[in-house]
This record gives sequence, structure tokens and C-alpha cells, in this order.
Amino acid sequence: MNTRPLIESPSEHAALSVTFNNDSSRFVVGLDSGFCIFVSHSAQIQTARDFNAGLGLVQMMGNANYLALVGGGRSPKFPQNKVIIWDDSKNKTALEIATLTSVRGVQISKSKIAVVLQNSVRVYAFRKPPQSLAKYDTADNPFGLCCLTEKYLVFPGRTPGHLQVVHLDTDSVSIIPAHTNSLRALSLDEEGKQIATASERGTMIRVWSTSTCAKLAERRRGTETATIYSLRFSPSGNLLACTSDKGSLHIFEVRNVNSTKNKWQWLGSIPFGPFSDVYSFTSTQFETGDEPLLPSNPRHLGDSPGLGTSKPIKGVIGWIDEESLIVVGAGVDARWEKFILMAAEENQTIIKRVGWKRYLGN
Repeated sequence: MNTRPLIESPSEHAALSVTFNNDSSRFVVGLDSGFCIFVSHSAQIQTARDFNAGLGLVQMMGNANYLALVGGGRSPKFPQNKVIIWDDSKNKTALEIATLTSVRGVQISKSKIAVVLQNSVRVYAFRKPPQSLAKYDTADNPFGLCCLTEKYLVFPGRTPGHLQVVHLDTDSVSIIPAHTNSLRALSLDEEGKQIATASERGTMIRVWSTSTCAKLAERRRGTETATIYSLRFSPSGNLLACTSDKGSLHIFEVRNVNSTKNKWQWLGSIPFGPFSDVYSFTSTQFETGDEPLLPSNPRHLGDSPGLGTSKPIKGVIGWIDEESLIVVGAGVDARWEKFILMAAEENQTIIKRVGWKRYLGN
């Protein structure tokens, strides 16, 4: 039972999706009525657009005025097999991409658009009209896993647990056998040099080099199966945050091969547990809210329901700087929490929550 006093009253609206931009300075929420953009460090609304219909996915292009929109919820604004590239400075549609099946995810960069379907990823040139550049087949990808930078495109392979890394400058494709079970979470660092992966078991997190596909690190979240909600590298790439359906937020040290030693690094190298695996050097709980969580197994989603119609995602991570981060969730009980890393007694480092609110009420 949550006994903390409420900061704000919950809104009647439901957040259908929540994503951060590439530097986590802002996050955008798809609503059953449109979308809102929030400033990450304060959860204050920067922009609100009322479409009088649902958006099951909204993805920002960095800090530019372009956003990718996909219809969702009980009354979708757009067909769920269509991606709309929205120019918010002109308050109108800039591009449209239609597909034969429902869109599961989308990523946009200055030059490309990656549209994620249940069993493929399609790449388009960011131009009018959009030019189809490539199609890549994948294993079932109900959560729309995909990462895109100007240099790399990363998504699940054709074999469950495998990872495809497309080098966009040469169009070459590398395959990484990352896990033996289907992938559940992916993350690229800000420079696009490291990939973090977790499978649907959720016990091990692995970090890979995008250039060589070599394994750089392996970290244990725990011994019990869990659904990983989010993985996110810190701005330097030295730290990796992870949330799961256990309601836990873990911080791992992961050595960035191009960075100098950071001040937390020695903590993450201490082995714990019966298998002498490297665990997180600090962890805490985050609020999942008073509503059902996503199922631990993607097969429990049934026949791939439309965006914004299944249980809301929680625990989406964004780093503000190297020592502070935000965790946000979707749903009616949509929460924003701020955490900081701080020194404690006996040379220990802890993570502490310093603020929270129901952000749809502000």
C-alpha cells in the first residue's frame, strides 16, 4: 500500500506511451487525446497538442521539431499501420509512411526513419516522399525493439536472442548471439559505441561493442526471472541503469573503452553472490503505480494488441547527468521520479530518490 502523500491529483487522461529524446533532456507522452512534451528535470509541460484521439507511440527526433506519431488507444488518431512524421513548428504532418501490418515501434534520425513491425525493420530516407532504403527480417519483436543513430541501426536478429547491427555507412550487417532467449530490452550509448542487451529472462545484462561486436561486459541483475523495462547508459557511457517488474532500479558500472576511469568504477568490480558475478553497485525501488504491470512473457500479450491497448509500460529511464536520473511510467497512474547518486559512509555509493509526482496532474 502506498502511504506517501500525494503531490498532485491524478488526471483523467491516460499516458499510452512515454519515451525520452536522445539526450534525456525531455520526454514525450502519447495520450488518449494527443501528446505532451515534458522537461525531464522538473516534469513541467513544455508543449501540449490536443488531437482529440489517441497516440499509442510518440518518438522525438533529438531536440528538433519533428516527432514520429503512431495511432493507439481505444480511439486511435491514425491507422496503426501508418507512421506520421509531425512537424510541430508548423503544426502539421510532414511525411507519412504506410505499412501492411501494425507498427510496433519507430526511430528517427536526421537522415533516416526506422519502422519496426512484428517481424521486420524497414528503413526509409528522411525526405518527401520517404524513400525505402532497406528491409531486415527479425524474430518476433512485439515490443518494437530498435535503436538508431547516424552510424548504426540495432534490432533483434532472425534467431531469438540474436542481435543485428547494421553499419549504415557501409550497409554491412553483423550478427551478435547475445542471449539464448528472446530479447526484451536494448540500449545504445549516446556516442553509439556500446549496446546493452537483456533477454526475457532478465537475469543477465550484456554490453557489446558496435564496431567490433565484442562483448565488453556482463552484469547480473539477479537470479530470479524478471521483465526488464528499461536499459539506459549514462552520458559518459560508464554507468548503466536498469529497471524491472521487481520494482527495482539498479546501477551498474560498465567500462567504456574510450573513457578514463570514473569514480564509481571500483564499486562495480566487486563480485558478489554465489556465482561471483558482478552485480549492481547500488539499487533502490521505484514506483510502478497502482495499476497492473506488463506481463513477464511477451507471448502473454496475445495476438499483438494495438499500441496503447495493453498494460502500460513503467520504469522508463533517462539520465539528466552523470549523477542523476529520471524514471517515468505510463498509464492512468503515470509517475515521474528523480534519483541521484551520492556518497555514503564507508566509501559506499547509494542511489536516493529526491522527488516524485504524478506528472499528468501538473
